[in-house]
Amino acid sequence: MNDGKRTPWIVGVSGASGTPYAAAVLRGLLAAGESVDLVVSRASRLTLLDETGISFRDAHWREDLAAWLARGADGKPDTFDVDLDDVRYWPAGDLGAGPSSGSYPAKGMLVVPASTAAVAGVALGLSKDLLQRVASVTLKERRPLVVAVRETPLNGQTLKHMVALDEAGAVVLPASPAFYAGATHIQDLVDFVAGRVLDAAKVPHWLYRRWEGELGAALRSD
Repeated sequence: MNDGKRTPWIVGVSGASGTPYAAAVLRGLLAAGESVDLVVSRASRLTLLDETGISFRDAHWREDLAAWLARGADGKPDTFDVDLDDVRYWPAGDLGAGPSSGSYPAKGMLVVPASTAAVAGVALGLSKDLLQRVASVTLKERRPLVVAVRETPLNGQTLKHMVALDEAGAVVLPASPAFYAGATHIQDLVDFVAGRVLDAAKVPHWLYRRWEGELGAALRSD
């Protein structure tokens, strides 16, 4: 727990497919001892319900979050054990929430997964909900912003928005799993993307096998 100097990472979950990516990032942050502020968009609740069967409710967010983070990418419940003591939740419609102001202490923000609508909203500075507002605040305060885009194919307008985010100082990180780490399960592919998000935020983790310059290393057992 914090000592009165709590400075969280803010995690924004948008409506793109890929809720297992968000769960893996959240678990990774908490495992590293980081404080977390969570914003779940309205659209992402529909995606979460579709992908996991979990209804995310403001009034029961801790219970619903616990069920979500305990779930493996393969759908099996009670796969992970997660401590939520240092998680704070802010409703997406609360534009007066703490993180909506630059004076609110935060290390930065991770948007995972990021829909094209969220990318556009942040790139254009629309602030249509708390997720977009916090991302805009993160940029103006020159804090790290990692945007894990999950969409394919990408049209020209979205590519322009991604370039705008890069020019504004964000890290644009497509949710693209790699296979050199020796993935054998869906969770391995999810953890690779989550690990790259945490790498961009400079948060230590052990979510995937790193490349060490030796061909075929991942194919051999330890």
